[in-house]
Amino acid sequence: MNRILLIEDDAETAEAIVAELADRGFEVHWAADGVDGLHRARASSPDAMIVDRMLPGMDGLTVIEALRNDQVRTPVLVLSALGAVDDRVRGLRMGGDDYLTKPFAIIELVARIEALLRRPIDSRETILHVGPLELDLIERTARRGERRLELLPREFRLLEYMMRRNDQVLTRAMLLEEVWNYKFVPATTNLIDVHMGRLRHKVDGPGEVPLIHNVRGSGFVLRSRQ
Repeated sequence: MNRILLIEDDAETAEAIVAELADRGFEVHWAADGVDGLHRARASSPDAMIVDRMLPGMDGLTVIEALRNDQVRTPVLVLSALGAVDDRVRGLRMGGDDYLTKPFAIIELVARIEALLRRPIDSRETILHVGPLELDLIERTARRGERRLELLPREFRLLEYMMRRNDQVLTRAMLLEEVWNYKFVPATTNLIDVHMGRLRHKVDGPGEVPLIHNVRGSGFVLRSRQ
């Protein structure tokens, strides 16, 4: 059972998150302020953390920074009502692993936590491998086996995001926010489907086992196992 530490001062929000995660089999502990949250994080070594940015006693980013200074590498999902790109970037640079803007759908929070828990502990590698796919983050090159993939910058970023979360269903909302840096999800857009179609055409060549799959009603998944 994965142990989650939630640091959130809004009781209603916290209760909803705790109930949903508990229903899905997680062991959840809740701290209502930054000081208590930092103490619990140091004492209990959770598998993942959900940290609100604005907290009494000690703000969420300071909590995260203190843990990173202690060499604690527990994955952290930052929650915040601040949705501007600069705010998200600051949250990530202070040591957060993912960022979710309030208000949010509980199902998306769960999906993001599940993705963080499946991410390799050391995600700073410069070459990613998923099945026959290889992505060199320094040289900015992509290959499938011996075949070089000619990717546009956005396609490269999209494939990197999917490879870091292989076997995870990625919603269109997640892709719009993380790959395109959208602050909100448009009511109707085929942006994701158009780019995904182009990427699939390049990644899954004729006669090759498909790696990118459409999950009806949910989103997309990169899967190397059949």
